Amino acid sequence: MIRSTVARIDLAALQSNFRAIRAFLDRGANPSGSRGGSPPHRASVRGGDPAERPAPQIIAVVKANAYGHGSERVGVALEQAGATMLACADIEEGIVLRHAGVTRPILIFGALSVSDLDGLFEYNLTPTISTPSAARAVQAAAVRRRIVCGYHLKIDTGMHRLGFRHDNLRRTLPELLGSPNLRLEAVYTHFATADIPGHRLFDDQRLRFEEALAQIDPRAQRHAANSAALLRDSRVWYDIVRPGLLLYGVVPPPLASTIPLQPVMSLTSRVVAVKGLRPGESVGYGARFTATEPRTIAVVPAGYADGLDLRLEQGGHVLIRGRRVPIVGAVSMDMITVDATDLEGVAPGDEVVIIGRQGSEPWQQIDVREIAATIGTVPYEIVCRIGARIERQYT
Repeated sequence: MIRSTVARIDLAALQSNFRAIRAFLDRGANPSGSRGGSPPHRASVRGGDPAERPAPQIIAVVKANAYGHGSERVGVALEQAGATMLACADIEEGIVLRHAGVTRPILIFGALSVSDLDGLFEYNLTPTISTPSAARAVQAAAVRRRIVCGYHLKIDTGMHRLGFRHDNLRRTLPELLGSPNLRLEAVYTHFATADIPGHRLFDDQRLRFEEALAQIDPRAQRHAANSAALLRDSRVWYDIVRPGLLLYGVVPPPLASTIPLQPVMSLTSRVVAVKGLRPGESVGYGARFTATEPRTIAVVPAGYADGLDLRLEQGGHVLIRGRRVPIVGAVSMDMITVDATDLEGVAPGDEVVIIGRQGSEPWQQIDVREIAATIGTVPYEIVCRIGARIERQYT
């Protein structure tokens, strides 16, 4: 049985986006051969002619169930597309990827201090070490197994979440770097304001990271750029970049990009009932929409249990028969109601597009950036919260 509300995941679009990002990085690494859209400068703390350096490798970020797209199928597709490494939030997510058949290295972003570390070794996952306590825990676990464990070191350059403070490394790093059963493979940081053009902290973090790198083994690879930073400044590409949202066809607002991306997810449903409202009658919990004239209301079986935000009743739309129709009344657990008065002959079974396209005109598309702007949030939240009961159909 398939519910009326379905998320369709276009794996070909996902792989096309990966290749488009790969081409963008290649052009940026070789500005003389670029056509437009490439970043204006390329820099490195290691010196040398920027034009002679290879383009950065790509860590494909698939945390949070691949941003709601389904990490098993997405992870395998990105591995096939050529990702150097995949990255997820915790050990449990990494195990899901291994069970799906992913063989490439998998980086665990999250904190490990209180984690059950057995999965790191049983499933050949690469830990991030971001605190002294995590370093001691992983070192002790590696000693018990008589192995040397490769890791990525995280530096806190101003995000003030995880990471060794950039200005205290001479005191905190010697113990870690001297651990006999730990092997440093890469060093990274995370930008707090990459998607806020002109914010001073971005450049401050870049400079702090480069100062920190001067104190660490120069053979270690370096990475810092998420999707927004990748678009914003090629100086922070370093050896590897970490796109997430871009892979799924969404440019982090308010940034723009010339990379030819395709949306990977669409969310559709069906009209299940059509009702008439007389003047003075209301619809939904709280009676927050009251008709002032006769209206036709279509009922759609998708609600906040499926990931739709309550605030969509204030300015949200769906597409039916190629027309935009407003969401009216409260978003309830299992359904929404839309004003279909202007749709002649609307009937049960009509397709409803919540995210996606229904026609070739620009106004016949509703994307996650639009939805995020409508409710005052970020696109990440829109895709990540698509509910577990929504079937993902892969093409």
